[in-house]
Amino acid sequence: MQVNNYLQNRLALLSMDNISGNTATTSDQNGAASFLDTLKSKLDAVNDKQLQADADTEKLIKGENVDIHQVMLSTEEAKLSLQMAVQVRNKLLDAYQELNRMQL
Repeated sequence: MQVNNYLQNRLALLSMDNISGNTATTSDQNGAASFLDTLKSKLDAVNDKQLQADADTEKLIKGENVDIHQVMLSTEEAKLSLQMAVQVRNKLLDAYQELNRMQL
């Protein structure tokens, strides 16, 4: 699926730590998850919803015994999750660009 490949490529780029010697995937001293870990888990959840919606739709097309309401709900949930992920990405990108425009 294209969304999965795109998200995996973006996560691979995010995991490259070119700015400092710190690893971006470790937890802090209090045991809280890092931003990258949280982002990856949420993107994995979005991907899982996309895959579930695809599977439900495929079952419906094949004529298997599946509730059409469940198919519609899983498809809409996947759509909204993806839209939310895109909006979060846009906000993060805007914040990054704003930081780059700041004069020191």
